[in-house]
Amino acid sequence: MSERSGLFAGDNPFELARAWLAEAEETELNDPNAIALSTVDADGMPNVRMVLLKEIEDGAFVFFTNYESAKGQELEQSGKAAFVLHWKSLRRQIRVRGHVTREDGPQADEYYHSRSLKSRLGAWASRQSRPLQSRSALMAEVAKITATKGPNPDRPPFWGGFRIVPSEIEFWADGAFRLHDRFVWRRNTPDDEWSVVRLNP
Repeated sequence: MSERSGLFAGDNPFELARAWLAEAEETELNDPNAIALSTVDADGMPNVRMVLLKEIEDGAFVFFTNYESAKGQELEQSGKAAFVLHWKSLRRQIRVRGHVTREDGPQADEYYHSRSLKSRLGAWASRQSRPLQSRSALMAEVAKITATKGPNPDRPPFWGGFRIVPSEIEFWADGAFRLHDRFVWRRNTPDDEWSVVRLNP
């Protein structure tokens, strides 16, 4: 335990991730919860994009998106994903790899209804990742949805959450002379105990 005292202390990587994110919320200028989410398509070609991490649960990481988007389809097809949280202000990052399941119930409903009305209507209007003729066509669709869905639209059936249950979580902190500190938590299944290893920088 002394090897991981201070910045890396504790036996629960989800608690540690929450603590690091809380620190970043005090120092990062914009979107401290932004993650670079990596997926692969049916041919194994990788994709990466920024999304917002919305919850660190006791055993998983949760974000929300359009299920019919490129990332949604790739997540459904492979059932796996990876992401990195990187904070320039703290000179730290967290890398995660794991298996993915849908969050398509009350938790998704609750988050959807917590968003602004314009964001909720936008979720209905956008056919995410598909070709768009023009911005005016998109705005026309928003106007149509606004007229038909009213002031409190239900969550679209094609929009909801994904939960990443990690098999690996790595914590990285900047060190002098590029001798960084890296610790990786690994397990084969969610029921297994974590093993923790220090890595070379």
